[in-house]
This record gives sequence, C-alpha cells and structure tokens, in this order.
Amino acid sequence: MRIEQHPILQFDRGEKVTFLFNGQPVEGYTSETIAAALHAAGIRELSHSPNLDRPRGLFCAIGNCSSCVMTVDGEPNVRICITKVRPGMIVQEQHGKGVVTP
Repeated sequence: MRIEQHPILQFDRGEKVTFLFNGQPVEGYTSETIAAALHAAGIRELSHSPNLDRPRGLFCAIGNCSSCVMTVDGEPNVRICITKVRPGMIVQEQHGKGVVTP
C-alpha cells in the first residue's frame, strides 16, 4: 500500500528495517514515519477513544493532535506521525491511557 512510483516525486526510502508493533513484526524504511510504515502495512487503527472505545486513525499527520500517540521503546505519548522508523524499535498502542492532548 506504499506509493512506489510517482511521475514527479522521487522517494528516498532509506534502509528497509523491521520493528515490532503490538508484538508483531512490521517492515518500514528509515526515512519514513512509524505512521506511514503502519499505513503501508494495512494498519489503519492507531488508537481508540477513551470513553466509547471507538477506533481512531491518522488525523493531522503533522504532530498537532493526539490521535496517533503510542508508546515507543517504553516512552509513552510519542507522536508516531512525526517519528521516524528505527530498526528494532518496539511500538505499542496506548488505549487512551495517559494520552497527552494538545
């Protein structure tokens, strides 16, 4: 689900690496964000609303909202829409607990 070719843009993907998302391996590239790698892997649900447990996906993609905050390598409230993929990183959903809102 990744754009591979574009008539105008050139993509510098970086190195292909694997990281863990909720315990499952996901492939991504070092020049893309965690959110982009998850989207390319078909993962659209990034969190759930705290009160009604409704699924939430990528919203602003520029780090302003809290729709994509997750725990990354043990650090909570990381905005995965602006955080680049690193090899071996561990990404976990937070389920609305301790989420920082703008």
